[in-house]
Amino acid sequence: MSLASPTYLAAIPSPSTAVWHLGPIPLRAYALCIIAGIVVACWVTDRRLRQRGVAPGAVLDIALWAVPAGIIGARIYHVITSPAAYFGTGGEPIKIFYIHEGGLGIWGAVAGGAVGAWLAARQLGIPFAVVADALAPGLPLAQAVGRLGNWFNNELYGSRTDLPWGLEIHRMDGGQALRDEAGRPILEEGLYHPTFAYEALWNVGVAALVFFLDRKLRLGRGRAFALYVMGYTAGRFWIEMMRTDEANTILGVRLNVWTAALVFLGALAYFLLVRGPRQYLIPIGAPVATSTAATDVSQVDLSARQASEQPVAPDGYRVVSEEQFRHWQETGEAPPEPTGASDTGTATGASGTGTASTGDAATGESVTAAGRSDDAVTAEERPGDAATDGGAAASARPAERDS
Repeated sequence: MSLASPTYLAAIPSPSTAVWHLGPIPLRAYALCIIAGIVVACWVTDRRLRQRGVAPGAVLDIALWAVPAGIIGARIYHVITSPAAYFGTGGEPIKIFYIHEGGLGIWGAVAGGAVGAWLAARQLGIPFAVVADALAPGLPLAQAVGRLGNWFNNELYGSRTDLPWGLEIHRMDGGQALRDEAGRPILEEGLYHPTFAYEALWNVGVAALVFFLDRKLRLGRGRAFALYVMGYTAGRFWIEMMRTDEANTILGVRLNVWTAALVFLGALAYFLLVRGPRQYLIPIGAPVATSTAATDVSQVDLSARQASEQPVAPDGYRVVSEEQFRHWQETGEAPPEPTGASDTGTATGASGTGTASTGDAATGESVTAAGRSDDAVTAEERPGDAATDGGAAASARPAERDS
């Protein structure tokens, strides 16, 4: 008797192959989806960073820190929340390192990616909140693309359903569907809620929401990222309760449901309590317009302006208001350096500590890359907040198979 399920007039098919082989090299659909998601997030983030004054290509430097840190964080979260498979009866601790077998958690990925992005921001002299806000719509798009990997793996689906969009599920082994005596892929009985697809669609909606509200409200200081976190966790809360895969529970409720609720409340508090204008950046050392003694009309050095637009990493950035940034874009004239009335702070990095002069958005402030000092700091300036205050980030990070 064939184990294939009956044919439905309306059903979402699932792939019967999740791994292809080029000789001895396996190509996993799950990994390809993760990589595609990272590319999408980097592209969106790069465009948004450049709109705020960051030099082209900076997102690649950030990704080099954030992506590995996100993978490590995702794996640590999975191991901590599912220890029995590694340290319980019959567990194998060495399998902690078998990431190709699955086991990555979104919560650890965001936390680890945030640490990596923070370190990269320090190295580049970019306020962390600027990076977080630039990433805000790109990260849910990356998650949506990554969820397609769950479709290829025939995993993370919900309970049985008779809805028109029910999902067919193959019985998989080693990235391939098991087959009956006639060579046909074996399907599980009935149709199932495609919860990973629900989450993917929800994430696309979150990205659109963040993009629209950020454009309308001119969010800054990490509030765009907080908005993403609220949107994502709100959807994850109800989607997680639909899933039927094995998970740890607290008081009969899946652990990730509790996590989603707590993270939502934290993001909501941040969004409501933190205030401040959107930050724009001018590279330190960028060419400025010069004026002649006979006229007060600025003469822009176009050759220097073109040279400054090349993707060369600056020494750091000055934080300015949007008005000052637009003026600098149009004329090449940078606003005056902060005077003794402004605050000062420091920007630190892996190679040392540099000094950065900071002020409010009306006067401009500067942040220098790690290990470099800002000559604009004067003895009259007093300590204040660092220019990298506020914000939360996450990196474009990989999708997860069990969370």
